[in-house]
Amino acid sequence: MSDTNFVDYVKIFCASGKGGAGSAHLMRAKYVPKGGPDGGDGGRGGHIILRVNPQFWTLIHLKYKKHIRAGHGEPGKGNCATGADGKDVWIEVPEGTVVKREDSEDVLAELTEPGQEYTLCTGGKGGLGNTHFKSPTRQTPRYAQPGLEGEEGWFILELKLLADVGLVGFPNAGKSTLLSAVSAARPKIADYPFTTLVPQLGIVALSDHRSFVMADIPGIIEGAHRGKGLGIRFLRHIERNSMLLFIVPATSPDIKAEYNVLLEELRKYKPELLDKQRMLAVTKTDLLDSESEKEIAKHIPRSLPVVLISSVTGKNITLLKEKIWDLLSSQ
Repeated sequence: MSDTNFVDYVKIFCASGKGGAGSAHLMRAKYVPKGGPDGGDGGRGGHIILRVNPQFWTLIHLKYKKHIRAGHGEPGKGNCATGADGKDVWIEVPEGTVVKREDSEDVLAELTEPGQEYTLCTGGKGGLGNTHFKSPTRQTPRYAQPGLEGEEGWFILELKLLADVGLVGFPNAGKSTLLSAVSAARPKIADYPFTTLVPQLGIVALSDHRSFVMADIPGIIEGAHRGKGLGIRFLRHIERNSMLLFIVPATSPDIKAEYNVLLEELRKYKPELLDKQRMLAVTKTDLLDSESEKEIAKHIPRSLPVVLISSVTGKNITLLKEKIWDLLSSQ
C-alpha cells in the first residue's frame, strides 16, 4: 500500500433524513361524500449506518467525501397509505475503526468484526396521520403530525490496525527489514530514519499451516506521547496488537536504556499497553563480531524474552518466529 493511499483519520459531517409528515386526508368517494379521516403516516428518515468491510484497509474513500446525508421520508397519503422511508446510507469502513464525536473524546463505537454495523445517525420518525387522532368526540380531525428532524453532527473516524504482533522501535531500528524478512510484505527500506511513514502489515507463515499478522509501526521518537512528530497517530496503532515486539539495533550505545525509553513512551501514552505480552529483538547483529555480541548479551534486559537476530543473514529468524508463536499461543 502506497503512503498516499493509507488514511487512518477522517472527519466527516453526517445528517440523517427528516421524517415525512403525516397526512390529514379525509376520505372522499362517489357514494361516500363525507368519509372519515384516512391520512397515512409519514415515512421515517434515512439512517446513516457504518458497516465493517474486511476488504477495506484504509479510510481513503472518505477523505474527500466530507458531507454525507441520508434521504428524507415521504409524507403519508390518503387511503391510510404510509409514505416511503428515506434512503439509508451505508458507509463501509475497515476493521479496527473507532468512532468519536468531534466535540468529545468519548468513543461511540469500536468496529472490529466483519459485517459489524453501527447506526451513526438515526433517521427522524415519520409523523402520524389524522387516523390516529379520531375519537367519538372528534370524528374528522383535520390535522396530522409533522415528521421529526434527523440527527446530524461532525464525527471522527480513526483506524487502529488489527494485528497479532506490533513492531515497536525508534526510526531506523530495522523494523521494516525484519517485516520483509519474515513475510511477503515489501515496505520501503533505506538507511535513514522515518523510511516508514504509514503502518505496514505482513502475514508471517510457520510450519504446520500456522501464521500470524505482524504490523510495522512507524518509528517512535522520545516525546511521542505528547504528540511530538506524529507520535500519537503512530501510537494508536499499537493499541490493538496482541503482543509487542520491541526492536533495538545492536549498534545502539545502550540497548537496555533504549528499550526503557520506548517502554516509558507507551506508559505515558496509555498505561494499559504495558499489560501486553512483550518481547525484545536485537537487530543488525551481522554488524558485530563474536566478542561484541557476547558483550552486548551482558547488557540486555532480563525482564522479557530476548532474541539476537539479523534480518540480512537470517540469523535466528526462525527462532524468533517460533518464540512469538509460543507467546501468542499462551494468551
